[in-house]
Amino acid sequence: MHRVPSNLTTRIRQLEADLGVELFIRENQRLRLSPAGHSFLRYSQQILALVDEARMVVAGDEPQGLFSLGSLESTAAVRIPSTLAHFNQRYPKIHLALSTGPSGTMIDGVLEGALSAAFVDGPLVHPGLEGLPVFPEEMMIVAPYGHAPITRASEVNGANVYAFRANCSYRRHFESWFHADRATRAGSTRWSLTTGCWPASSPAPAWR
Repeated sequence: MHRVPSNLTTRIRQLEADLGVELFIRENQRLRLSPAGHSFLRYSQQILALVDEARMVVAGDEPQGLFSLGSLESTAAVRIPSTLAHFNQRYPKIHLALSTGPSGTMIDGVLEGALSAAFVDGPLVHPGLEGLPVFPEEMMIVAPYGHAPITRASEVNGANVYAFRANCSYRRHFESWFHADRATRAGSTRWSLTTGCWPASSPAPAWR
């Protein structure tokens, strides 16, 4: 450790005082590890191994390590499976962890550091985040068979509607659509129309 014995003894004493336990059993001017010392040594070795691993990860030419990705459930199911498969083939040393949920939950995950990036509904307006458009999507309303075509919110004024959770941006877009047309949904918590998203290139036949 590049220290003279007296200085080493002082450092050991300081460490024991900081931990509040004796790391060594002192017998006849000899030292041997105490049970607490063995435990501390094991954890210290694990920490040093992780430090070495971290150095190799950040210094290596090939990307590796953990990449935590968040996504809307619809995007994870329809949009990105082939992209993730290609990513996994190109970067086999990266461990990809995928989480799904509403946009609000995914954005919170990025802000808290739990997620490295996320696919969310846009536009993204947050001073601490940067967003890039990647997929165009259209929202749709699914109504019972035989229902008249719905082109304005006022055409379903007062209707009960099923929608996404409160922290989902799709729901906020839908509510803004109602407000812009000065329409209101019924006060009941049971909604009979359903909002959803559909790839813009594949219009859904259930629109009418």
